[in-house]
Amino acid sequence: MKKEALQLFEQRKVRTVWDDDEEKWYFSIVDVCGVLTDSKDALTARKYWNKLKQRLKEEGNETVTNCHQLKLLAADGKKRLTDVADTEQLFRIIQSIPSPKAEPFKQWMAQVASQRLDQMQDPELSIDQAIIDYKRLGYSDAWINQRIKSIEVRKELTDEWKRTGVEDRLEYASLTDIITREWSGFTTKQYKHFKGLKKENLRDNMTNLEIALNILAEASATELSKQSDPKGYVEQTKVAKDGGSVAKAARNQLESKLGRSVISSKKASDYLLFGRAEYFDNENNTDVDVRQNDRQNDSQNDSQKLGKRQQNILRLIDDNSSITARELAQKLKVSVPTIYRDLKSLQIKWSGSSKNGHWEHKK
Repeated sequence: MKKEALQLFEQRKVRTVWDDDEEKWYFSIVDVCGVLTDSKDALTARKYWNKLKQRLKEEGNETVTNCHQLKLLAADGKKRLTDVADTEQLFRIIQSIPSPKAEPFKQWMAQVASQRLDQMQDPELSIDQAIIDYKRLGYSDAWINQRIKSIEVRKELTDEWKRTGVEDRLEYASLTDIITREWSGFTTKQYKHFKGLKKENLRDNMTNLEIALNILAEASATELSKQSDPKGYVEQTKVAKDGGSVAKAARNQLESKLGRSVISSKKASDYLLFGRAEYFDNENNTDVDVRQNDRQNDSQNDSQKLGKRQQNILRLIDDNSSITARELAQKLKVSVPTIYRDLKSLQIKWSGSSKNGHWEHKK
C-alpha cells in the first residue's frame, strides 16, 4: 500500500509517498529540484529537472534510468504521473545539483526516514501523528477519538482476515463492501457518491454516529471470525455479512427512536474549510438552528464590536494564514458563524485543500 504525504523543508512543499510493501519513501524529484534551486514555480523546477535528466542519461547515469513514476496530487488538484526517487537514488541525483542547500536537505531526508521507522516500531507515535493531523484540519476531539478507535478496530479486522487466508487486496475491498452495504445500504463506492466524495477517505467524512456503527460492524465481524474460524475469502463473506447485520440492527433500532435516518450526506469539507468541525458531531440539521441563534445573540453587539473584531481577525490571519475559523472563534470568544460572516465581509476566502490551504484576501 502506498500512502501519499506532503512534507515541508524550510517551508517548501515536497510531495512524498510511503510504500508499505517496500518500507521506503519516494520523493517527487521536481519538488526537490525546486527546493535546491530556489525555483520560483513548479514549471521552472520541471524544466530544470528535464534538462538535468537528459544530461544524466547522456552520461549513462543508471540512477535516472531506474527512477519510476507515481501518480501524485498536482497543484490543480488532479493526480498526475510524476518522476519519483527513493532515498538512495535521490542522494545520487542531489550530487549533480550545485546547491548550498544540498547537505541540509540530505539531513532532512534522513530525518523523514527515521521518523517513519520510529512510527513502525512504536505504533503509538503514528497514532499521535494522526491526532495532530486531524486537529490541524479542524476536527473535534470527540470525532478524533472515534476515528482513532475505528483505525484500531479496522487493523484488528484486517489482521483477522490475513490469519484466515485472505491476502488479495481486491478481496479485502470486497469484504469491506459486504460489511458496509449490510449496515448502511451502500457499497463503499455508493456511499462515497452519496456524500459527494471522489478520492477522499470515506471514514474521514463520516459523522460520529456513522463511525460508531461502522466500528460496531467491523468489530462484530472480527469476533465472529475468531469464533467460527472461516477458511479463506469465500467463508469470510458470510462472516462479513453477519458482522454488518449486527450494526444494521442497531441502526434500525436507533432510527426508530430518532425518527430519522442516521446515514448522512454531509462530508467533512462542508465544515472543515471554515473550521466548523463542532457541527460535524451533530448528524442532523441542528447546525442551521445554531447559526440562527448565533445571529440573534451576536447581532446586538455587532455594531459596537465588528470593526475591532475584524481587525483582530486580520491580525490573527497575518500571523497564521492557515488558522481555522474554529480557532479564530475560540480566540475571539464568538461563534464560528460570526467569524464566517466577518470573513465574508472582509472578502477573505479559503484557498487550496482543507489540509494544506490558507486564507486569501479576494479583491
